[in-house]
Amino acid sequence: MPRAESNGIELEYQTFGERGAAPLLLIGGLGTQMISWDEEFCELLTGRGFWVVRFDNRDAGLSTWMDGGGEYGLDDMAADAAGLLDVLGVSAAHVVGASMGGFIAQLLALNHPDHVLTLTSIMSGPNGDDQVRPTAEATAVLLAPAPGTREERIELGVWAKQKLLGPADPFDAEYERHRVTVAVDRAYHPAGFVRQLQAISSAPSRLSRLRSLRIPTLVVHGDADILVPVENGRRVAAAVPGSRLLEIEGMGHDVPRRVWTRVADAIAQLAREASPAC
Repeated sequence: MPRAESNGIELEYQTFGERGAAPLLLIGGLGTQMISWDEEFCELLTGRGFWVVRFDNRDAGLSTWMDGGGEYGLDDMAADAAGLLDVLGVSAAHVVGASMGGFIAQLLALNHPDHVLTLTSIMSGPNGDDQVRPTAEATAVLLAPAPGTREERIELGVWAKQKLLGPADPFDAEYERHRVTVAVDRAYHPAGFVRQLQAISSAPSRLSRLRSLRIPTLVVHGDADILVPVENGRRVAAAVPGSRLLEIEGMGHDVPRRVWTRVADAIAQLAREASPAC
């Protein structure tokens, strides 16, 4: 897959659809790789008129690992995303971020507003003192120690997926094991996970800044999310003027297959309202 030099590092990325379609950038969450955005979901978006770009954040997947590279913050990761758009020759894109990717997407809109046509923040929040913290059960998932063997890594990933699913989504062990196995074999980097978690922990609240945002915004959140409880999404939606909140019953900290069409439709509707030509 292609790589782009951005903000002093290299980012691995992949595109879907026709280059001339409306650009849409997908930003992944804590410790996840771009393959966390399922190809079928990407194709749903291309079918709605988008040219989709997914990429590995710094310190994840096949992008630059920051071992020995010093500390960084979420603002740096937002600058990475802005730089990727510049390399691709995209002046502005529809930006979609999930979990930590939603934090980054918000900062991309705040710090680099000319790069963002619309913002979709999925199962994310405001950080800092304005966040609602994970439950004890979710915190245990977040802080589980990195296993030493491949099989143990796969088992941990499958266990974490099951714990974070909402009650409306039955656990598909075969499907989740396949996804986790592909991710572990592609790139396993627990040190990067820790550094990304530190970037999240040190990030100040964005709530007051979000009140100044004038970019069309969609907030998507499950009402059964134990890692980033739904009140976080409600606070973001309440802060951004004119934003739309899509609260999904029984959805946990995941974007399950049952909601893909609904979420893709909502993203496409936001884009059409912001840019009628999309």
